[in-house]
Amino acid sequence: MKQISIIGSTGSIGTQTLDVVRQLGNYRVTALAAWSSVEKIEAQAREFLPELVCLYDASAAADLKLRLADTSIRVVSGPSGLEEAAAGVPADIVSLSLLGMIGIRPTLAAIRAGRDCAFANKETLVCAGHLIMPAVKEAGTRFLPVDSEHGAVFQCLQGEDPARISRLLITASGGPFRGKKKEELAAVTPADALKHPNWTMGAKITIDSSTLVNKGLEVMEAHHLFAMPYDKIEAVIHPQSVIHSMVEYSDGSVKAQLAVPDMRLPIEYALTYPDRGPAVAAPLDFMRLPPLTFESPDTENFPGLALAYEAGRTGGTLPTVYNAANEWAVAQFLAGRIGYLDIMRSIEKAMLAHDLVKDPDLDAVLAAETWTRKWLQKG
Repeated sequence: MKQISIIGSTGSIGTQTLDVVRQLGNYRVTALAAWSSVEKIEAQAREFLPELVCLYDASAAADLKLRLADTSIRVVSGPSGLEEAAAGVPADIVSLSLLGMIGIRPTLAAIRAGRDCAFANKETLVCAGHLIMPAVKEAGTRFLPVDSEHGAVFQCLQGEDPARISRLLITASGGPFRGKKKEELAAVTPADALKHPNWTMGAKITIDSSTLVNKGLEVMEAHHLFAMPYDKIEAVIHPQSVIHSMVEYSDGSVKAQLAVPDMRLPIEYALTYPDRGPAVAAPLDFMRLPPLTFESPDTENFPGLALAYEAGRTGGTLPTVYNAANEWAVAQFLAGRIGYLDIMRSIEKAMLAHDLVKDPDLDAVLAAETWTRKWLQKG
């Protein structure tokens, strides 16, 4: 029986991870952690009976503690609570899918405790990949990608010589507005942007997919995860979301990973690696597949991807500014305070205004995030 701690258990990835755990049947959940979803995490806690549950929000954790008073489950809160959930209870693997930079400290805690990590927190690698990946190497632990694109690249790399890689080809659906011009995008509403054509995801990542910012974040992730220069990472629009990413090798051969668009597949691969588990989703029916098509990204009308390459190549604290500006702007857009195109404008303005720190430690990374939010808030 393997043991797993799930950080971000009430979000889209976390709930699907629990679904995979149910289907695999050979895992014991030792910890659950989330931001503030009391009712959701209470239901999870009563089903899986972990040793520890963390809600980052202290008042929500106090409420949860009362609700779980009839159990032996320990309830904690705050940054230290997240770190305890990641490293303070027995676990063979830690699933990390909290949104935002809040995930950096528990990720480092899990790595330093020698835990394998099933990783789906983009912001942590984008902003602190220069700190995370050396820690993984030092700890000698496994850092297994859960995002469908990075999971696909990871599978395509198995058994291959990294020196023979020519390109990583990261696919993107193009989102609900593929082919639209800026004039049309000006009137986009949150409801419009939340209608993803292929994937069922949380609100923030769905908006990011529509702007191509999600692909920009994934390019920066891939740079750190696979130690790949930006010139060898290419984003490709593939509207059908059947090929989840590809790797091209020195002889011109290309390996691609294909599957139905179901996040439970990369989650299961990360949990069972280097083995493969039973089917958790329907297999591809090749006789019913639509034609598979590919396009270049439209960076003129969707500049988020080009800005990500600029931030990534510049490095230092600029990826943090890119990420924090996007988080702030998406929250404002979902609340109806700014327009859709203002998301990109906010990112670009913050990047131009920022005083770069070239080799930031964790404190400098966190300070850059704080600066970005305050600067944008001032207008």
